[in-house]
Amino acid sequence: MEYFHISSHNNTIDEVRLLLDPNCKIVLTQDAKERVVKSREYLDNQMLKAKEPIYGINTGFGSLCNVKVDNDQLSQLQVNLVMSHACGLGEEVPEDIVKLMMALKIKSLSYGYSGVRTETVERLADMFNNRVYPVVYKQGSLGASGDLAPLANMSLPLIGLGEVNYQGRRYPSAEINKKFKWEPLKLESKEGLALLNGTQFMLAYSIWCIIKARKLSKLSDIIAALSLDAYDGRVEPFTEAVHLVRPHKGQLETAAKMRELLKGSELISRDKLHVQDPYSFRCVPQVHGASKDAINYALNAFVTELNSATDNPTILPEEDKIISAGNFHGQPLALPLDFLSIALAELGSISERRTYQLISGKRGLPSFLVAHPGLNSGFMIPQYAQASVVSQNKQLATPACIDTIDSSQGQEDHVSMGANAATKCYQVVENLEKILAIELMNAAQALEFRRPLKSSPIIEEFVSKYRRVVPFVKEDEVMYIHINNSIAFLRDVEI
Repeated sequence: MEYFHISSHNNTIDEVRLLLDPNCKIVLTQDAKERVVKSREYLDNQMLKAKEPIYGINTGFGSLCNVKVDNDQLSQLQVNLVMSHACGLGEEVPEDIVKLMMALKIKSLSYGYSGVRTETVERLADMFNNRVYPVVYKQGSLGASGDLAPLANMSLPLIGLGEVNYQGRRYPSAEINKKFKWEPLKLESKEGLALLNGTQFMLAYSIWCIIKARKLSKLSDIIAALSLDAYDGRVEPFTEAVHLVRPHKGQLETAAKMRELLKGSELISRDKLHVQDPYSFRCVPQVHGASKDAINYALNAFVTELNSATDNPTILPEEDKIISAGNFHGQPLALPLDFLSIALAELGSISERRTYQLISGKRGLPSFLVAHPGLNSGFMIPQYAQASVVSQNKQLATPACIDTIDSSQGQEDHVSMGANAATKCYQVVENLEKILAIELMNAAQALEFRRPLKSSPIIEEFVSKYRRVVPFVKEDEVMYIHINNSIAFLRDVEI
């Protein structure tokens, strides 16, 4: 059993990825509980003596912020908020993303700036720990005031409404609550708003995407090195001195990695008939490196967000203030998510170009990488399929954050569209995995036509593992099976 401790400690991405382990359970530290209690007690005391309305606590929401709500209706106000805002649409959110949403909401509330009760936070933790996951939908959030619709769907089970997934089946929340003897929570003032305001939908996707992106970036380098060697490419473009005169961090790192990956290759060290390689090989440090820099930019933004409280209003006991502001706004995530999508789409774009070179019948390789082209189509159509996915990624890389649509009668007049940026980025990541899997198929196939010469020990070991899953293709076969196995290999391989 693995445990993720919720505290005021700032977590790294590598720590947070533990939440994706099926055996992980959340533990609320004493420090977290005390912070939550202190915040709630402060809010209750302020409510007793407040003469002015406090947004979302004893007022309506959005453009209804000036409508005062009587004290005896404050609980119903919060319940109404959750019910009315649960407007999720479209496909169901993947379970891993829902798990992250729940955990990130718990973490954000635990900082003690939200005014919720410990019972509310503990119920979310109980659901996570018992693998009871709310049914949430991908569409409906504008990315400000936070992820209202998806977080409302996530919160419905707390009050005995909505649906949950449990042990592979969907249930009405009320049925699972009875099973675990959980009474529906009676939300107190501010609690519904604290649950719904925030960026946890966007952030859950962000964390999933950045974890995958970091791995796919590493795989891009390995597969590019394999393609280069199979294409009989040159090593000189990766010379350190070349990159020291243009010292972008990612570029330097990529050039060094390519040198490391190709060290000891019989192919790379032999004399070449050609003076230079196409850009898709020669410019790997510049292109992969720029994507690395973009990934690191996004990583830093996501780490800051996961260690933040993002609901509204912000309860500040130490300052003796309750302030309505805008920490729910998703722009700090929307911009990096769009940037990340662009960076990953580019890794896919250059990957497809290398594939195209490998099947082009150049440098001693047979057309479409089969011994008898004509009778056999070989690797002709995998490149078509790859090109289709690359094109879709180019479309998905169009920024979402540059759009905004007025909502709530103009009170919420600039929104981030960060949720759309997040779900698009998720698709881009999954597509990149497919694109790289097809390049790997082609590169491994091409390498066999260079035998008995060998690539580097690192690459040969990688190809050896790959060959346990995807074979060399001698004559035409049903290719989608090999493509799917290649995707599964990239998903599972440890690097």
